[in-house]
Amino acid sequence: MNPIAEMVQGPVGWLRNQGPEGDRILSTRIRLARNVVGTRFCGRAIDAELAALGDQIEHSSLLLPEFAEGSAVQISKLPILDRQFLLERHLISHDLTAEVGSRGLVWARDESRSVMINEEDHVRIQVLMPGFQVETAYAAAREVDEKLRVNLPFAYDESLGYLTACPTNVGTGLRASVLIHLPALVLTQRIKKILKGVTQVGLTVRGFYGEGTEVMGNFFQVSNQVTLGETEAETLKKLDRVVRQILDWEKKAENTLLSDAELQIEDKILRALGTLKYSRLLGSGEVIGLLSAARFGSTLGMKNVPPVPVLNDVLLRCQPAHLQRLAGREMVAEERNAFRAEWIQKNLGVSDVPRREV
Repeated sequence: MNPIAEMVQGPVGWLRNQGPEGDRILSTRIRLARNVVGTRFCGRAIDAELAALGDQIEHSSLLLPEFAEGSAVQISKLPILDRQFLLERHLISHDLTAEVGSRGLVWARDESRSVMINEEDHVRIQVLMPGFQVETAYAAAREVDEKLRVNLPFAYDESLGYLTACPTNVGTGLRASVLIHLPALVLTQRIKKILKGVTQVGLTVRGFYGEGTEVMGNFFQVSNQVTLGETEAETLKKLDRVVRQILDWEKKAENTLLSDAELQIEDKILRALGTLKYSRLLGSGEVIGLLSAARFGSTLGMKNVPPVPVLNDVLLRCQPAHLQRLAGREMVAEERNAFRAEWIQKNLGVSDVPRREV
């Protein structure tokens, strides 16, 4: 059976539980960039080189206990819809969806661990965990890294560190990021000042799907920029410290809103829930904003708001490729919008939607 088809209905391991600070932090991701000695970087190698190396990386990965019940695919053999599905699943990068040639992906059954093959670098180890788990996620990524290097000699320089295709990754090759939900800071118009401060301490802010994507639904991906001249421990400590500070500011902003505009905030959340439950057409971008408001209601402890794990699942499965996979067919935008609205109502337990009798 197509491994992607199996994923459509099954649970997503890193979304089933909230994890620490899970009402405000969706996920923590650790990515390690590595290249194998003896093969040119992906941008310079011919496809035959990448194909041979890709087979070796896939085989070595599937030997590990972390991937014992996992799956592997060659990206070039997937239809565009399935590439988009993997992007929405946060298993591959945006760049890999458009790539051709000998590129691949190996992932664990619960999707918490994966290896991108021949993207910008030969190997990109990724660990994705729910909530705020920087140290735990890094330890898991490091374990995969140590096991892979037994069969894959990674390019390393004593003075520079790990050698990568892009100079910004040279050194540790580490990208640590946290996907955080900050509606209160957005509503109190403090977010620009906060994000400016984040960049001044060597971190960066990206969109919902990472580098090169836009911020949606008040979700911000905070990650490190520096990989050279800074140890992994220093990077993780900085990210942990800054994210905890952001969380503190978000909680203070929540208190300000509840003190100054409680009725207006509750009205905004209830209107969002009403739109989710009773609309006939819902666009993907619109839904992310509505789910953001609903999630904010859950964070604030409002009664009868769906719990965060349910909202997380809806957030994932209402995206375009997931919807088309759920429907079993490709659909134009308006078809998707209608199917999305109906699917959300069913999954939020709405059974009394007024409809015209035919």
